[in-house]
Amino acid sequence: MPKAIRLYVAYVEKMNRFIGRFAMYLIFAMLGVLLYSSLSKAVFLPSLWTLETAQFLMVAYYLLGGGYSMQLGDHVRMDLLYTNWKPRTRSLVDSITVLFLIFYLCLLLYGGYSSTAYAIEYNEQSYSAWAPYMAPVKIVMTFGVLLMLLQAVATLFKDIAALRGEEL
Repeated sequence: MPKAIRLYVAYVEKMNRFIGRFAMYLIFAMLGVLLYSSLSKAVFLPSLWTLETAQFLMVAYYLLGGGYSMQLGDHVRMDLLYTNWKPRTRSLVDSITVLFLIFYLCLLLYGGYSSTAYAIEYNEQSYSAWAPYMAPVKIVMTFGVLLMLLQAVATLFKDIAALRGEEL
């Protein structure tokens, strides 16, 4: 494989590893917010911001960790026939299915970008009593989809290299 592709795969995987490991710790922040919510309901007046903050943290946790999860191969896979195939057959099937994933992620990225642009342009707020601005969570959402798309392309390159008998 060309050096540019090797550098792309190495850079994308390093970036997704760093961001994914950061995102892993967001679960603790979310648990802290939910614990505070539970305590505040029991002891004094409940806070308006806790539920939506926990939801926003979950969005960040899920979407920022997607590329890292894909890099580790931790996504759900229908394993009925897959494990019995030769590595070359697996790479061929993976390279075909990742093309569908790339198409889907491109559509998702387009929708995320337009939704983010709308939220920024019109100062979109949630319809809850707290009414936080939606732009920050939509920016994180769009960035997470972009990271997943970059990792999907890197995975495609790795599958093509495996088909050619090379390793990236």
